[in-house]
Amino acid sequence: MLQPYKHEPFTDFTVEENQQAFRKAIQKVEASLGGHYPLIINGERVETEETITSVNPANKEEIVGTVGKASKSHAEQAIEAASTTFESWRKTNPEERANILVRAAAIARRRKHEFSALLVKEGGKPWKEADGDTAEAIDFMEYYARQMIELAHGKPVNSREGEQNRYIYTPTGVAVVISPWNFAFAIMAGTTVAPLVTGNTVLLKPASTTPVVAAKFVEVLEEAGVPKGVVNYVPGSGSEVGDYLVDHPKTSLVTFTGSRDVGTRLYERAAVVQKEQNHLKRVIVEMGGKDTVVVDKGADIDIAVEAITVSAFGFSGQKCSAGSRAVIHEDIYDKVLEKVIQQTEALTVGDPVEHGNYMGPVIDQAAFDKITSYITIGKEEGRLVAGGDSDDSKGYFIRPTVFADVDPNARLMQEEIFGPVLAISKASNFDEALDIANNTEYGLTGAVITNNREHIEQAKQDFHVGNLYFNRNCTGAIVGYHPFGGFKMSGTDSKAGGPDYLVLHMQAKTISEMY
Repeated sequence: MLQPYKHEPFTDFTVEENQQAFRKAIQKVEASLGGHYPLIINGERVETEETITSVNPANKEEIVGTVGKASKSHAEQAIEAASTTFESWRKTNPEERANILVRAAAIARRRKHEFSALLVKEGGKPWKEADGDTAEAIDFMEYYARQMIELAHGKPVNSREGEQNRYIYTPTGVAVVISPWNFAFAIMAGTTVAPLVTGNTVLLKPASTTPVVAAKFVEVLEEAGVPKGVVNYVPGSGSEVGDYLVDHPKTSLVTFTGSRDVGTRLYERAAVVQKEQNHLKRVIVEMGGKDTVVVDKGADIDIAVEAITVSAFGFSGQKCSAGSRAVIHEDIYDKVLEKVIQQTEALTVGDPVEHGNYMGPVIDQAAFDKITSYITIGKEEGRLVAGGDSDDSKGYFIRPTVFADVDPNARLMQEEIFGPVLAISKASNFDEALDIANNTEYGLTGAVITNNREHIEQAKQDFHVGNLYFNRNCTGAIVGYHPFGGFKMSGTDSKAGGPDYLVLHMQAKTISEMY
């Protein structure tokens, strides 16, 4: 019997022994750089004419590996394999499906530092961020395994005399999983194993910037006992392969994490009923945020400063949950701003292979160009008080950047930048602060730093976000503790890592039998 769920502990890198173990893992990963990973369709390795090259964003000359690039023909083969395999997989005992996740979690746990080191190289993640990413991937597997066992018998409903009624959940079919690069292990793994454990078959199309960690994870699933055809690995172009899979009449479920523009387009495409399609597709999308840390009058200033800087600059601000905005009460605005500047300027930026670097690079040239263009915009919209410098000569490095005195309706306060750029606005009272916090099209996360109980209760009702935190940063949701998903244009609020998530991958079925 499975033990009760408890999240995977984070590694304490203040312990020298742990530092040595992690450096050894980095060396192991470095020795394997440049490998090739073909497509995996129906359990078979499939070579392709074209490939995708994964590059270390901290060192553009270093190739992490190459992966096969799927064509529409490959996508069709994969979806046919998944559709055929579904007929047997859906009938597999739910506990056995759950056991596969537990075994996969155990394998990943034994190789924890290795996966984290790969995230350092492929995703540009500092040690702490990489370790948290791997821990979250393990958490998703452990948590969803237990959730599936709970759901295996359905939910209780009433029966009448002479009649027995049951309410059970049944798989939906073929799931297309389009995973992001920023949590290249955690979200990729979570969105893959959720449909898998619920009896669906999966086509995994990982982000083209971080496909190697996905290939390594599929190998883990194979080692854990996933049958051929249940998970098919098909990296490729979003406009070619991604759209083809979303449109396909045999696709039953689409799960996507990424930008608002791509997410809304996929949502629309999935709504179209194709020729020979005999069902309506389910869609789970998580599309980002423009998240705010609100600092109230009388708040603990040190807590506020820590919350603002951690939220804004953890993993270079490349989180949908990143607190890229701070709204501070005018009475303490100057004092908080001064300390935010000091803390920001103390942050170290460099190759994440080195333990001492708080921030690494941003993910690629396109991200670098976008973020630096917003810094240019920020110089017109606000007062540059920290950072603003960038260098892409070797890797894609941008100093953590702070703009003060920004108008709440400025582009810097409204548009998702997805980089280490923080915009700060002033509010004359708590009501105004909440109004500013709610004035974007997003509603993912938010934080309120306050000692005012009345304001805490007010924010619970009026701060319109899916994940609301008090007196802490607005990032770092833990599976099973902080189910994650947002309101408005942040997505379908599907609450990954929560008690309702697996049900979204299944159909409820009522069975009534007369005696």
